[in-house]
Amino acid sequence: MQRTESTGTPLTARGGEMHIDEDLRQILCYMDDGILLVSKSHAYNPHVRGFMARLTHLKRTFQVQLVDLTVIERAYADAQTSSASRPSSSQMQMDAKEIFGQACAVGASDIHFRVSKREKTQLHFRVNGDLEQVAEHSEVFGEQMCTAIYQALADVSDATFEKLSRQDARISAKTKIPAGLDGIRIATSPQADGFVMVLRLLYDSTGESNDLVGLGMNENQKTSYEWMKSQPTGINIIAGPTGSGKSTTLKRVLSSIIEESRGRKHVLTVEDPPEYRIVGAVQTPVTNADTEEERSRKFQQAIKAAMRLDPDVIMIGEVRDAPSGSLAIQAAMTGHQVWTTVHANSAFAIVDRLIDLGLAPNLVTDPTIITGLACQRLIKVLCPKCKAPLADNLRRYTPAQIERVMSVLPVGDVFVRGTGCDHCRNSGNKGRTVVAETVQTDDHLMTLLRAHDRREALEYWKDARGGYTMRDHAVQKIRDGLVDPFQAESIVGFLGDLRG
Repeated sequence: MQRTESTGTPLTARGGEMHIDEDLRQILCYMDDGILLVSKSHAYNPHVRGFMARLTHLKRTFQVQLVDLTVIERAYADAQTSSASRPSSSQMQMDAKEIFGQACAVGASDIHFRVSKREKTQLHFRVNGDLEQVAEHSEVFGEQMCTAIYQALADVSDATFEKLSRQDARISAKTKIPAGLDGIRIATSPQADGFVMVLRLLYDSTGESNDLVGLGMNENQKTSYEWMKSQPTGINIIAGPTGSGKSTTLKRVLSSIIEESRGRKHVLTVEDPPEYRIVGAVQTPVTNADTEEERSRKFQQAIKAAMRLDPDVIMIGEVRDAPSGSLAIQAAMTGHQVWTTVHANSAFAIVDRLIDLGLAPNLVTDPTIITGLACQRLIKVLCPKCKAPLADNLRRYTPAQIERVMSVLPVGDVFVRGTGCDHCRNSGNKGRTVVAETVQTDDHLMTLLRAHDRREALEYWKDARGGYTMRDHAVQKIRDGLVDPFQAESIVGFLGDLRG
């Protein structure tokens, strides 16, 4: 009998890394050492050639060996026999669910799998904004775990997990996630000697209050959002980096619109992909795309389709380029209230960001089109059980640090992170809170921004309109003993400059 020299594992086996149809599996077998076994009598089969093109597209090396069909059959059979000594797919799924549960138990926002030939598999949880390494496994374990998560647990994904491609997916089935989660969003990317998979845990907030004060907003900011919600048309834009709570704020805003209108307003979202479930809203996903160009095109198509579905309120997950921004403006100008997000460093910087994306300055500085600007960050909350007075811990800080705090507050009113206790898992922090700035636009403010006079616009907003910058808001929380001033500085910048 003809035999191959390959000692690798078939990647095209059932449940393997590379999914193929059963008919194709009869005539080829691709091994993890790069050997591609192809039936002699099917060397020019178009499906075989198509599979080779797929390998080339994925930048996979392969060496074709033309063999008898019995050799291909034997390769799969040998692999099935040897797989009995490896963890089964069902066992990997059980292990994955256990990891999900551990992450939820500590309130993690994300799970990171970093799979590397050099550093093996490192498992991290992001808790209160910080990454914590919780385990280390072999590279093989990481590959099997991530394959099981993507191919067996995800219900919105590509057909197969490709570790050398960037892919998105989602786990929504309640039987596959711990109680308290609404879903898990998956993103993968290759790295220099392996790949990384990041899981965003989407906690179920159904039944929670829609009050923004519960997130950490003050009454001034809550009033601004109420004003934005009351406008019949116009775009309200929330800025902030990834993980700053924008989606949570949007979810509460939209849920409150639905609740207050008693369902009489048609709220429609365009998301890539949908994150939090919004009861009463129609949430439309943007499906996976192979390239950024295709992703942008599908996103634009989804926005255009949304405007034909008779919405009162449209939420666009993100303004990511000029076409999506132009469509958001078009929606606002044709009688819709629009909510969206963008990556910018402050509320006023949103205008600059939109212009950088290629939108017309006269449109993005029109207060009848852009009705609300907001920006937010998340800051760690001090553990109430072990926080310590700054006055008792002055030696921990430099004179410059103490001077900055004293420029805004008396030292005696300030608390800092303590040494940790059981209540906070010895971290000194317990949860996070929002620091934000919310701007209701008007003619004078937008005229100043159109003239690139940001300093004067800031002065007008603060003095005449009673605005709070994120730094102002952080100082307010420091005064209340909720946050450490030096942890706050790492998020909003040095204290003291309350105009910036």
